[in-house]
Amino acid sequence: MGKITGFLEIDRHDRKYTPVAERVKHYHEFVIPLSEKETRDQAARCMNCGIPYCHGTGSVAPGTPGCPVNNQIPDFNDLVYQGNWEEASRNLHSTNNFPEFTGRICPAPCEASCTLNIDDNPVTIKTIECAIVDRAWDNGWLPPEIAANKTGKKIAIIGSGPAGLACAQQLARAGHDVHVYEKFAKAGGLLRYGIPDFKMEKHVIDRRVAQMEAEGVTFHYNSPVGSSAQGNGNVAIDPQELLAQYDAMALTGGAEAARDLPIPGRDLAGIHFAMDFLPQQNRRVSSEPLGGVAEILAGGKNVVVIGGGDTGSDCIGTSFRQGAKSVTQIEIMPAPPEHENKGLTWPNWPMKMRTSSSQAEGAKRDFAVLTQKFSGENGKVAKLHCVHVDDKFKPIAGSEFELDAQLVLLAMGFVHPVHEGLLKTLAVDLDPRGNVRANTADYQTSLPKVFSAGDMRRGQSLVVWAIREGRLCARAIDQFLMGTTNLPR
Repeated sequence: MGKITGFLEIDRHDRKYTPVAERVKHYHEFVIPLSEKETRDQAARCMNCGIPYCHGTGSVAPGTPGCPVNNQIPDFNDLVYQGNWEEASRNLHSTNNFPEFTGRICPAPCEASCTLNIDDNPVTIKTIECAIVDRAWDNGWLPPEIAANKTGKKIAIIGSGPAGLACAQQLARAGHDVHVYEKFAKAGGLLRYGIPDFKMEKHVIDRRVAQMEAEGVTFHYNSPVGSSAQGNGNVAIDPQELLAQYDAMALTGGAEAARDLPIPGRDLAGIHFAMDFLPQQNRRVSSEPLGGVAEILAGGKNVVVIGGGDTGSDCIGTSFRQGAKSVTQIEIMPAPPEHENKGLTWPNWPMKMRTSSSQAEGAKRDFAVLTQKFSGENGKVAKLHCVHVDDKFKPIAGSEFELDAQLVLLAMGFVHPVHEGLLKTLAVDLDPRGNVRANTADYQTSLPKVFSAGDMRRGQSLVVWAIREGRLCARAIDQFLMGTTNLPR
C-alpha cells in the first residue's frame, strides 16, 4: 500500500468544476484536474484492503460491487503514490483499453464500494485513473502495440462504440485482420454521438482511433450494415455478404431503441427522443452536417426533460448551453434518500440523491411525476399535463399540475437494440428482453461464427461494462478461431 496512515492523515479532495456562469458558454470540458502532488496525496489514502471490493468481481457475477473491468486499483494507487506513473499506466491498461473514457464518464462504482465510503470519503479512484492515462498520453507512453505475427484471420465488427472498439483493439493485438463497420462518419458510438462534448471532448476518441489504425484496425465509415434507415442515407451493406467474407463477426451495435411515451398529444411537434437531440449538438461542435434532418434547438424555450438518468442530465446541460429559457426535469420514480444506509447498501451501488454537474446549472427537478398527456397550439407542444403518483405509481387525486414547454425531450432509457435491418436480416435469436441472445461464456449468438457484446447483448448499461464485454468477446473470438488464446480475461 502507499502510505500506511494516509487515510487517517489526508482528507478526500476531488476535482472541481469551473463556475456555472463560465462553463455554460461553451462545449469544452470544465473539470479542473488535481495537481500531481494532490493526486499522489489522494492515492496515498488507499488502504490496500484485505478484500478490495473496488476491484470488482463483475466478470464472475454481474451486479456484484466494484469495477466491471477488474482494474487493479490498489496497485495503481500505490504506483501513483510512489511517483511511478509509467508503470501505473501499464497496470491500468492491462485491464482497461480506454481509461480516458471511463475516467471521464464512468459513474465510478469502484468508489461506492471503497471501504472508506463507509464514512462517505472514498478514494478518488476515477480522478486518479484519469490523471494516469492523461499523463501517459502527454508523455508518449502509449505507442501502438503492433502484433509480431499475423494470423491470416479476418474479423468484422459491426458498431464502433466502446464495446466494438475494445473488441477490435484486442483482436488486432492478437494478430487478426480487424475491420470495423460504422454507420456514421466517425467512430465512437454514443461516446461521440450522444455524450456531450463538455463531458468528453472528441479528440480523446480520435487519438485512440489513430492508435488502433496504426495497430492494423481498418475502419469503414458511413457503412450501415443491414439497414440504411439510420445511416444518413448511405447504401446498406448486406450482413450475409460480410459473413461470407470474414472468419468471424461481432455484433456490437448498442441498444438504440428508445423507450417511448405513447400518451395523447405525443404526435405534436417539439417532442423528441433525447438521442435525436444530443447528437445534433455533437455534430455542430465538430462542424459535421446534420444529415438533412430538422434542427432541434432549445434556445429561448421552456424545456422539459422526462427521465432522471445520465441521458436526461446530458439534455439539461446541452439545453442550457443552447440558451434555454428554463429546464425542468421530471422523473416517475420517487425522490431517493439524501443519504444511503451504509449498513444496508455498502459495498453495492446505493440508491441516493445525486446532483449531476448539468443539474447543478439551474434545472428544476420533480419526482414521482406521471405525464398524462401533452397539449399544444397550431400542432406544436405547449403544455404537459402531469400528476404526482404514490409508491405504486397510482395518481394521487388533487395533485394534478401543468408545465409549460415548447421542447420536450424523452430520456427514459433504451429498451433493446434496434431490430430492423441487421438483426432481422441475420435472423439472430433474441432473449426475452429483445437483446441479442449470447451467453457470457463464449459470447456466441445462435448463428455460427457470429458473436455479440456490449449493450446489444446485455441491454442498456455503462461504458465500463461495454469495454469489459468487448474484451471478453475478443478473447472468445480468438479462442474460436485459433483453438487457444493468450488474450486476458
